[in-house]
Amino acid sequence: MRYAQGGGLTDAGRAARERIRLQAVERFEDGQKNGEIAAALRVTERSVERWRRQWRERGEAGVLSKGSPGRPRLSDAQIARLERELERGPLVHGWADQRWTLARIKTLIGRLFHVSYTVEGTWLLKRHGWSWQQPARRAIERDDAAVEGVEEGDLAAGKSTAAACGGWIVFEDEAGQSMTPPRARTWGRIGHTPVVRIRGRGSGRVSMAGMACYKPGERSRLIYAIREYRGRKGEPKGFGWRDFRDLIVRARIQLGRPIVLVWDNARIHLVPPLKAFFEASADWLTVFQLPTYAPDLNPQEGVWSLVKRDIGNLAAADLGQINRAVKRKLKQIQYRPHLIDGCLAGTDLIMDG
Repeated sequence: MRYAQGGGLTDAGRAARERIRLQAVERFEDGQKNGEIAAALRVTERSVERWRRQWRERGEAGVLSKGSPGRPRLSDAQIARLERELERGPLVHGWADQRWTLARIKTLIGRLFHVSYTVEGTWLLKRHGWSWQQPARRAIERDDAAVEGVEEGDLAAGKSTAAACGGWIVFEDEAGQSMTPPRARTWGRIGHTPVVRIRGRGSGRVSMAGMACYKPGERSRLIYAIREYRGRKGEPKGFGWRDFRDLIVRARIQLGRPIVLVWDNARIHLVPPLKAFFEASADWLTVFQLPTYAPDLNPQEGVWSLVKRDIGNLAAADLGQINRAVKRKLKQIQYRPHLIDGCLAGTDLIMDG
């Protein structure tokens, strides 16, 4: 069968379907069985049963198609507007939880165009590339306008600065892992949710700071630092400004070139001692701040996803086992620059010359 754009039959396809139905009527009159007719006409037996029932009730006229369903109730311009409104999200249109359901889409169509659809009728969106999906999360406080300007503004300036001085663009971010491992998918019997046993006791945290480093024509690098916190008196819970300063200096030594540092505006990144360090290192260090709540612009977030996926469902005996598992995965990523490149590609940022 030939289908028109948007899912409907073409005129040629509709005529071919009519010929098949008329052939089925002839076979009904000859007394053939449904299975024989389905095999001969290459259609399903269920279709033949339906045609036979219609033929018995109304004769040949009952079997024939009712024709084209008619013109769509929404124009192409209205469909385009509907898609734009759906992309704005349910929150803008007054719903608290962020789910587009068919019932809500039906309501939105009525509000926008004063056209009444059934819930089933809103499946028309499937013809236009929409489907039922698992959504990603994004903070309500995020400034999308600032995020959209990153590529054209700060990041573009950062790439120009790095190219002018022959330096590296370095994306920095921190993460942590407690004794409770991240949940990972696993196979299980249908209808029975798999249960993964983990250790309920134990405390502490492994803090991680990492730098994904990029330079056109060079192998991408990963530089990181790890710290354990076991809850002892006077023990720092995470990284301080001196740790970040030392990590930046280590990156400068290992990369051997000027650095354009891109990181978020966490409070610890904005303390006066770090600002003084940046000013004193201006000959080899340039710093750009990412917008608030924009982790999807930082490829180092992708590195953390790789690490946590590897330790999913890990029933660690102690914090040291978590530490060793994290170090092992980070070391593996260091020797696989294509993974670091993939994390950059996941942000849709482009690193050209």
